[in-house]
Amino acid sequence: MNEIETIQQANTAYEAGVQKAAARFPERKKMFTTGSNAPVNTLYTPLDTKDINYVEKIGFPGEYPYTRGVQNTMYRGRLWTMRQYAGFSTAEESNKRYKFLLDQGTTGLSVAFDLPTQIGYDSDHALSQGEVGKVGVAIDSLADMEILFDGIPLDKVSTSMTINAPASVLLAMYIAVAEKQGVKPEQLNGTIQNDILKEYVARGTYIFPPEPSMRLITDIFAYCSKDVPNWNTISISGYHIREAGSTASQEVAFTLADGIAYVDAAIKAGLSVDDFAPRLSFFFNSHNDLFEEVAKFRAARRVWASIMKNRFKASNPKSLMLRFHTQTGGSTLTAQQPDNNIVRVAIQTLAAVLGGTQSLHTNSKDEALALPTEASVRIALRTQQIVAYESGATETIDPLAGSYYVESMTDRIEKEALEYIARIDSMGGAVKAIERGYVQQEIQDAAYSYQMDIESGERVVVGMNKFQIKEAPPTGLLKVDPIVGEQQSQKLRELRAKRDNAAVKNSLVTLEKAAQGNDNLMPLILDAVRCYATLGEICDILRGIFGEYQQKVIL
Repeated sequence: MNEIETIQQANTAYEAGVQKAAARFPERKKMFTTGSNAPVNTLYTPLDTKDINYVEKIGFPGEYPYTRGVQNTMYRGRLWTMRQYAGFSTAEESNKRYKFLLDQGTTGLSVAFDLPTQIGYDSDHALSQGEVGKVGVAIDSLADMEILFDGIPLDKVSTSMTINAPASVLLAMYIAVAEKQGVKPEQLNGTIQNDILKEYVARGTYIFPPEPSMRLITDIFAYCSKDVPNWNTISISGYHIREAGSTASQEVAFTLADGIAYVDAAIKAGLSVDDFAPRLSFFFNSHNDLFEEVAKFRAARRVWASIMKNRFKASNPKSLMLRFHTQTGGSTLTAQQPDNNIVRVAIQTLAAVLGGTQSLHTNSKDEALALPTEASVRIALRTQQIVAYESGATETIDPLAGSYYVESMTDRIEKEALEYIARIDSMGGAVKAIERGYVQQEIQDAAYSYQMDIESGERVVVGMNKFQIKEAPPTGLLKVDPIVGEQQSQKLRELRAKRDNAAVKNSLVTLEKAAQGNDNLMPLILDAVRCYATLGEICDILRGIFGEYQQKVIL
């Protein structure tokens, strides 16, 4: 009898014992599931991993299929980049927050833009009223960007910008600010989100229809591959897909399907896969189910490596590496008993680290109520630092590898993700699947199921549907003064009065003509930005050529 047969026999005897014990001491649930509602067995043994070939499926860090990480030494070499997503009110106020964060030990900045900026409107536009500076910083022109990074050396800091539809304009502003600091484009390090497909699915800050949006994205790929070579040109985002209610497997599948669409578009635009793929990056969520989240990150790396190697025939090892930023789960935070959120974020932080993230933002305890205060941001950052320096989680690479539970779940998520990707391929790819409403419907169904479990009490959220207490109204929350909108409008009036308006007009006319053809628009957007054309003026030119996207309603 071989070892597996011996274990099988012993497991059968064990299960009989479990049934007898359950008759005397019933289990506390009819069914145990992960955070994504996948069933969890009573026990995991070598029987659950007997078909896994270690070299082919798990391997070693820094080597294909990258299940165990994309670097050979991972955190033994250097820790992940500790970012804190920040931005509110004016560029002046956000600049102060960035300097505070850098003083507290962050190793990278992450810029949050307000809603008008995200959808390409200046602060004095009628649709911007009431939203200026509320969920992020208002950036109308290069003048604001200069203030935002005043005193922050862009050749020394890595910056991530969460911007999508007008990503080319904000990237151009960042490059122009660096020029004014005497920093060359090739010295810049950072990431621009630039992921429009997930906006159509889960977030909603789109401007243009898919085809011209994909053109703008591939223009950034091409421009940066030559002029800004150390910049990550896209952060393909599963974060917002998960925030909209997807399961872990759906988060992996829909994110990587979007990645496939971007690679396809870039190749069709004439780019060689190994010229741009090494600068692709990803952005994932980290939720409360520690082991499922670790398995999700490991599965995502393995699936992407296979896609790039076998589908796209990439030959550069860096093209196969799924490098990703993680943010802890905003949708898991509760307004009730907000101190509990510190514990949730700590678990999510540990999951991201055990899963091998390259960059991490930790949410603050008060974000279910308002923008975070300096005190809550400090606790969020300290959470990362404690995990990094005190938990022991960084001392060895991929410490949960070999766990029967984690390896079995890694395989399950990989299998489910590949099945979703195959279905999306059969529809003609991610863009077609989004246009049909397939991706949106799958996410909605998962979100509905999760919400029903909470409302029935089947899924416990501590402090919200169980263990409630009477609480006083929250105090000390950060609120943005409504006067910010008028301040930004005044800045715009002054800017338009003193800039070279003839140069602005010429740059916009040139951009308009180029948008009607096939030229790369990045150099022309950069020219417009340098002469202080505003975000809204540039986006309005592109709206006139490309039109605006109308969302399909999914019921």
